[in-house]
Amino acid sequence: MKGVTITPLKKIPDDRGTIMHMATNKEIPKFGQVYFSTVYPGVVKGWHYHTKQTLNYCVVKGMIKLVVSVGDEFEEIYLGDRNFCLVTIKPGIYNGFMGLGTEEAIVCNVIDVPYDKDEIKRFPYDYFDYKWEVKNR
Repeated sequence: MKGVTITPLKKIPDDRGTIMHMATNKEIPKFGQVYFSTVYPGVVKGWHYHTKQTLNYCVVKGMIKLVVSVGDEFEEIYLGDRNFCLVTIKPGIYNGFMGLGTEEAIVCNVIDVPYDKDEIKRFPYDYFDYKWEVKNR
């Protein structure tokens, strides 16, 4: 989807644990703030979009289904333990996410400008005709 970039990331394990590379100033050239959010399995955080912020999501523990939308088009991106990546979302793109699996997920977001409550636009999880569900296949 235009305005959304997915960048594969590296995990480097050794006897002590794991280093998880998230980004350099190449992926996130402008830095405003870093914060962490958690989400429980089956819980939806969405919908919202930003008028100024570029989002840079990375899940360091657990799994989420991130959904981005422009108009009636939806794209599902699964990220976390099983797909360690950085998802960059430009301003104006609706997005939300749902916790997957059996444990709380920890989501890191690096934004390019400091948080401003007036530039975020929030909507209820059922704002779009999108079914937030785990799809058994």
